[in-house]
Amino acid sequence: MSNRKILEYPAPVLRQQTRAVTAFDDQLQRLVEDMAETMYAAPGIGLAAPQIGESLKLIVVDMTKEKGGERDYMAMVNPEITVKEGHQLDEEGCLSVPGLTSKVKRFRKIAVSYQDLAGNRHQLETENRFAVVLQHEIDHINGILFLDHLSPLKRALYKKKVKKWHAEDQT
Repeated sequence: MSNRKILEYPAPVLRQQTRAVTAFDDQLQRLVEDMAETMYAAPGIGLAAPQIGESLKLIVVDMTKEKGGERDYMAMVNPEITVKEGHQLDEEGCLSVPGLTSKVKRFRKIAVSYQDLAGNRHQLETENRFAVVLQHEIDHINGILFLDHLSPLKRALYKKKVKKWHAEDQT
């Protein structure tokens, strides 16, 4: 396992459409382990493959029930939201969009179809905070950032801040 670099906005891979995972092998298992290690080191509660430069439909999400408990994560291969119900407003941040948190409107309850690391198909229904995490990560594999859910003004202010950071890095 290795801790990989998390790419930040405006890295082009974050906006690309991803490829479906078709090989359920040791290489996929190693990638998932790298993603989990990277997510926990950040620290985060979810990570999508594009965030570490892999243009694949693959996410890992933290399933730990209590703070300080033993870490438990779930890998979801080729996840797709199949049912969406209700709405909620929740505070979000993103490892690829540093220095910004904001309230984002998401579906309150969702169902997700996905495959496990052996290629077996599953269906998961969830709501509230875990539904938000899954929607956020699935957005990543569709080239969508949580920035895209913000008002045009908030998005423009963040983009201006990022340009300033990049200009400072050049000096």
